Amino acid sequence: MLRLDGKVALVTGAGSAGPGWGNGKATAVLLARQGARVFCLDNRIEAAEETLGLIRGEGGEARAHVADVTSSAEVESAVAACVEAFGGLDILVNNVGGSHPGGAETMDEADWERQIDFNLRSAFLGCKHALPHLKARGRGAIVNLSSIAALRMSAERPHIAYSASKYGIIALTKSVAMEHAKAGIRCNTVIPGLMHTPLVEHRLVRQLGANDAAALIAKRDAQVPMGKMGDAWDIAHAVLFLVSDEARHITGTEILVDGGIGAAMP
Repeated sequence: MLRLDGKVALVTGAGSAGPGWGNGKATAVLLARQGARVFCLDNRIEAAEETLGLIRGEGGEARAHVADVTSSAEVESAVAACVEAFGGLDILVNNVGGSHPGGAETMDEADWERQIDFNLRSAFLGCKHALPHLKARGRGAIVNLSSIAALRMSAERPHIAYSASKYGIIALTKSVAMEHAKAGIRCNTVIPGLMHTPLVEHRLVRQLGANDAAALIAKRDAQVPMGKMGDAWDIAHAVLFLVSDEARHITGTEILVDGGIGAAMP
């Protein structure tokens, strides 16, 4: 079950922000373990090549590529390079994203624009340039990554652009799914909750002004009804299911991977 033999997958943000397993890195490795040939796209060559080395070290087939996913020309070129390397494209995982704090009154307009570009435009461009190749196969699967921050807001720590852009991912997914359903293209969203990935230590500790990473992790764990944050492998397995043939009748919907946060009372 959940085999991807003969499939070609392009994963954006396939590297990791620091030591350990980020969502894109785990997803790329898991798809390769299930038989896919994986095109690892990241904005840092060292991050993409680290994932590439892990896949090849396990006997998988992959390529590493650097691109700015907010640039239409670079995304188009990356998709073309993937198709040239592997002869086609079957799976697209739009994994890139990041948060910047600030509300409607306090956020700088330039920060707003950068967040919309990074989180939402990147997924739009991935879909735009991948769809012709997916349709050429007669079937294909896209998974876009959103965030629990699209569904639940914090009065203490607003990140209005991140929430808005990640909510936009859900609408973008549904639109792509409905427009291309008859062409055999499925498009779904994975919504991570509070996850323990390298971003916690390498971005959130600094961003929140926390001096104690362990205390921050404990605080985040306590917010999850199941008692602990998830990790990148929880996201990767959700993505794997949605891109597999076992999910052939699932499109235009979302899977929350959040330990119950979305169902909990505030």
